[in-house]
Amino acid sequence: MAGAIASRMSFSSLKRKQPKTFTVRIVTMDAEMEFNCEVKKQILDEKIYCPPEASVLLASYAVQAKYGDYDPTVHKRGFLAQEELLPKRVINLYQMTPEMWEERITAWYAEHRGRARDEAEMEYLKIAQDLEMYGVNYFAIRNKKGTELLLGVDALGLHIYDPENRLTPKISFPWNEIRNISYSDKEFTIKPLDKKIDVFKFNSSKLRVNKLILQLCIGNHDLFMRRRKADSLEVQQMKAQAREEKARKQMERQRLAREKQMREEAERTRDELERRLLQLKEEATMANEALMRSEETADLLAEKAQITEEEAKLLAQKAAEAEQEMQRIKATAIRTEEEKRLMEQKVLEAEVLALKMAEESERRAKEADQLKQDLQEAREAERRAKQKLLEIATKPTYPPMNPIPAPLPPDIPSFNLIGDSLSFDFKDTDMKRLSMEIEKEKVEYMEKSKHLQEQLNELKTEIEALKLKERETALDILHNENSDRGGSSKHNTIKKPQAQGRRPICI
Repeated sequence: MAGAIASRMSFSSLKRKQPKTFTVRIVTMDAEMEFNCEVKKQILDEKIYCPPEASVLLASYAVQAKYGDYDPTVHKRGFLAQEELLPKRVINLYQMTPEMWEERITAWYAEHRGRARDEAEMEYLKIAQDLEMYGVNYFAIRNKKGTELLLGVDALGLHIYDPENRLTPKISFPWNEIRNISYSDKEFTIKPLDKKIDVFKFNSSKLRVNKLILQLCIGNHDLFMRRRKADSLEVQQMKAQAREEKARKQMERQRLAREKQMREEAERTRDELERRLLQLKEEATMANEALMRSEETADLLAEKAQITEEEAKLLAQKAAEAEQEMQRIKATAIRTEEEKRLMEQKVLEAEVLALKMAEESERRAKEADQLKQDLQEAREAERRAKQKLLEIATKPTYPPMNPIPAPLPPDIPSFNLIGDSLSFDFKDTDMKRLSMEIEKEKVEYMEKSKHLQEQLNELKTEIEALKLKERETALDILHNENSDRGGSSKHNTIKKPQAQGRRPICI
């Protein structure tokens, strides 16, 4: 009897038994990591349907959380070969090799540079929470006509699905439009706030399933209401502390990033100075070698000019001696005709020899002049080489510049959606402030979502040509149909306003 009474207790009556205050649960890093691993496992095991383009983006954030910032010298081709990052359904759906998948994941992974591990995990969850099957608990039910259906319970409300389509609900009941939920034996009743809308009833298979459904409804509705309450002073203080801690961590990360950048710039400046110093040393060495070669050439030319001058003097002396010999022969030519003929012949030969010697002497003299000119040019080249060496030795060096660190920008505050009170009674000013905060968060979220959607569409366009249509699953087909219709999902179904007096869809 007591069990039957408890089973008929309404949604609101059970809520009244809850205490007026609650303790804020602080999630540790280990618990958060375990939760993220569980979400990742459900996506990889295909318990949560994930489109191919979103799975690649999620994989890139998972790699960022595990490996940190992308470094091409460390993260070389094949470093993700042993990682399980994509559902098998996505891999089999496209004619792409593991190297091609790794290339696309790495391209997105490189864009996440600068994100800490907790930030990458938070981005992973932000994307995962928008998946149609994320956070939904499914239960097999039957309506009054005996039709088999699925009941989905999540943070937004209750959803009724066709067993063949777990992505798009046939009808949804948001938590803020439900008056109470109760069950008697195996019959479950959902009463909307609008009394003009009919009550929805369904049956489950077992009594303990009813209890589990009711507990999930109470828990999700409780969290739904807490997120919409004004924060208590204690929660506001905790949020302020969380924002300060996040700002401190952000400042620390920025300081480390700035120090790393300054260190890299100093190393680049040092390398540039070392390279410049080495270049100057090479130029000085080449100038010294050129100077030594010029000095050797000048010495050789001077020696050759001296030898040529001595040879010219010797030829001039021989020419003078030949002239004397010619005069002597002429003096003795009167002795006899034979002697005269011989003398004439000798004179002729002497004249030819003297002419040749004169030409040779003139040629040697020209060579001596040319060698003197070459010697002057060599000495001029030596003078220029010495001047260039002096200029190289007196060039100034460039000391490294220390950039002045820029002031740190203020950090964006974090948001904590845990409330304190469970009552609907709060002031209009709190309601207006809360509405403004929710609207501001909504605008920021929509801007991020727009950029994210553009990225996903770009990736989807890239890999669409490699898709194998015959390998598409039923969920893939349903997801594509929803996208073609403009993204029909449980989120859009809940946002549609209920017309006054309109009855829910008959199921």
